[in-house]
Amino acid sequence: MKIKDTVLIGMVSGILAPSIGILIFYQFNYSEETLQQFIDISIEGKILSPLLSLYAVVNLGLFYLFLHFDRLYSARGVIFSTILYGILIVVLKFVLN
Repeated sequence: MKIKDTVLIGMVSGILAPSIGILIFYQFNYSEETLQQFIDISIEGKILSPLLSLYAVVNLGLFYLFLHFDRLYSARGVIFSTILYGILIVVLKFVLN
């Protein structure tokens, strides 16, 4: 089975990988609260932007994985989704402070 090489696949995987990482963090550390309570606690405690920064690093591995298998358009999609995460992190850190 060969995965297509499209920017959309890279964007979707680049958005999902850090999101899944944050959900795993939530499940292991804050499972007694609801997801909405976890997000509220993260925003109030100002840990949401560092969490997003930490889990956006997952995209680095994903990027190199796509490069290794010569999926250059998918790698571009991962970079685009990482830029979107960066914009979200800046907004959370400086605008919603």
